[in-house]
Amino acid sequence: MRKVERKKADAYFKYRTMMITIYLAIGFLVSYVVVFFAQELTSFTVMGIPFSYYMGAQGAVLTFIILLFINAIVSDKIDKKFGFNPEHVDTNDD
Repeated sequence: MRKVERKKADAYFKYRTMMITIYLAIGFLVSYVVVFFAQELTSFTVMGIPFSYYMGAQGAVLTFIILLFINAIVSDKIDKKFGFNPEHVDTNDD
């Protein structure tokens, strides 16, 4: 396996950490902030259902599933940007 330049590895790690932080912030937002402001959010409706109830019943789960797909797509783009191609990884440690 070839070594990666330190500067390139640090930039890759920084970018990936930033993306994970964004995903966690979105997860926190749909999980806790919606519940915290549930009373105020009942004035909004989604398909005739109060927004806070919808987020608790379906919205948060759908958001997490969408985040999984977005993460996969963005991760592939980041890997290509930094030259990491999992198809060409040498698994032999000889």
